[in-house]
Amino acid sequence: MINIALAKGRLGEKTYSMMAAAGFDCPAILEKNRKLTFENPEKGVRYFWVKPSDVAIYVERGAADVGVCGKDILLEYDPDLYELLDLGIGKCRMCVAGPKDFYDNEERTLRVATKFSNVARTYYESIGRDIDIIKLNGSIEIAPLLGLSDVIFDIVETGGTLRENNLEVLQEVVPVSARLVCNKVSFQFKHEEIIRLRDGLSNIVKSGEEVQTIKLEH
Repeated sequence: MINIALAKGRLGEKTYSMMAAAGFDCPAILEKNRKLTFENPEKGVRYFWVKPSDVAIYVERGAADVGVCGKDILLEYDPDLYELLDLGIGKCRMCVAGPKDFYDNEERTLRVATKFSNVARTYYESIGRDIDIIKLNGSIEIAPLLGLSDVIFDIVETGGTLRENNLEVLQEVVPVSARLVCNKVSFQFKHEEIIRLRDGLSNIVKSGEEVQTIKLEH
């Protein structure tokens, strides 16, 4: 039985839809109930829902054999696990954004508001820029509007929120998408099953066909 951590929300629904299309469906997950885990012994899978930012933790610690999470999470926390496949879903960009008339005066420390302090620090160190990181967990976009920061370092999907608040992308740092990740011990002891799951998903990605998302209760 492969234990699979699904991220709550749209990403998890897209992930399950792809896995079902690859032959790893689980009818129990479609039922309206309060179960926390959903099994299909015939297909050898057990699914459960977790907070998106926790998927990598469940996989790294072995509570899940595999899971799907954003590349942004992997870059920020650098968990000790295997990254097996880019699923090509949940695409967005990690960017530096700020006011449209922003000018970076390099004679002073740049104030950067972000949820991704490790990635931001690594990026600015690579270009030799001195920064003051302001760690936030809520709406990052408001920080430069209130003078808390000069710029923000965040995930951008469509850029709509930025435009509505007179902000714009100043620098695209790295593309982000959902990745299939695997526990290192599980990869050794459940190798055949995990490779079969990965290859099934890989075939869907390579086909380029869009899988219809299944709406789920979670």
